[in-house]
Amino acid sequence: MRPSHLALGVLVAAVWGVNFTVIEIGLDHFPPLLFSALRFLAAALPAVFFTGRPKVAWKWIVAVGLVLGVAKFGLVFVGMDAGMPAGLSSLVLQVQAVFTAVIAAAVLGERPTGVRVLGMLVACAGIGVAAVDEGASGPLGAFAMVVGAAAAWGVSNVLTRKASPPDALNFMVWVSTVPVLPLLALSLLTEGSSRDLAALRGLDWQGAGALLFVAWVSTVFGFGAWGWLLRRHPASTVAPFSLLVPVFGMTSAALFLGEPVSPLRWCAAALLVGGVALTSVTRPRREEDPCDGDGPGREDPADDVHAEGAGPRGRAGTAGTAPAAARG
Repeated sequence: MRPSHLALGVLVAAVWGVNFTVIEIGLDHFPPLLFSALRFLAAALPAVFFTGRPKVAWKWIVAVGLVLGVAKFGLVFVGMDAGMPAGLSSLVLQVQAVFTAVIAAAVLGERPTGVRVLGMLVACAGIGVAAVDEGASGPLGAFAMVVGAAAAWGVSNVLTRKASPPDALNFMVWVSTVPVLPLLALSLLTEGSSRDLAALRGLDWQGAGALLFVAWVSTVFGFGAWGWLLRRHPASTVAPFSLLVPVFGMTSAALFLGEPVSPLRWCAAALLVGGVALTSVTRPRREEDPCDGDGPGREDPADDVHAEGAGPRGRAGTAGTAPAAARG
C-alpha cells in the first residue's frame, strides 16, 4: 500500500473517531433524534443529485436505511444524549464485529473459524469490563442503547452483504435519504415540535459546524474514501485501520471534552480492540498482488470489514462496516 493510501486510511479512522466528540458537541444544540435526522438530510442533499441512480434494488436501500439510519444511529444519538460518554461509545460500537459474525453465521451460513470465535469471546469480555466501568460511573441504560446500536449495525452489515453494492458512496448517499422522515417523525413524537423548533431557531456556528462535520466529513468523505480504498486493496489490508477508530475516539474525547479514561476502560479497550482484531482475521488469499498492493486483491467472500460507520465494501458480493462515521 502506498504511503498516501496509508495516510488516507489513518485519516478516515481519525475522522470517524473524532466524529463521536463532534456528536457530543452537536447534542448540546439539537435533540438527539432531530440531530440524527438533520445529519442524514445534509448527507443526502445535494449529493444525491450528483451520485447517479441507485445501483442496487430499492428494497436493500430502504432496509439498510431503516436499520442503520433509524435503529443504529437513533440508538447511538439517544444513548449518548442520555449520558453515554463519547469515547466509550466509539469503543463499545466496535462489538458490531461480533454481532455481524453471529448474524452472518445464522442467516448466511458463514461458519466462523476458531480464531474468530476466540475473538468474539475476547470482545464480549471487553464489553463486560466496559459495563462494569460504566455501571460504576454512568447510566447502564445508555450503555445498553449503544450495545443495541452495535447489534443493529451488525444486521445492517448482513443486509449490505446481500445488497452487494458496487459503489460505496452511491449506496451510502441513497441510504441516507431513507432515515430522514422516520427520524423526524420520531423526533416530533418524543422530543416535541417546540423543542425541535427552538433548536433550529437557536442554531449557531458551533451547532452548524457539528452538523456539517457529521454529515459531509464523517459520512460523505469517510464512506467515499473507505470505498475508494476497498476498490484498490484487499479488505484484510484496509480493515485494520478501523481498529484505530476507538483510539482516536477516546483520545479526542479526553482532550476536547475532558472525559476521564479509567484503568478499567483501558482494559476494556484492549480486550475489545484485540477481540475485534481476531474476529477480523481472514483466511490466506489464494492469490496476492505481485506489486505493492495498489490493485485490488482477490478476497475471501466471507471477509468482513469492521469500521466506525457501517458501510458497504467497494466490491460486489461483500459488505463492510464503517462509520458509521458514525457517534457513528
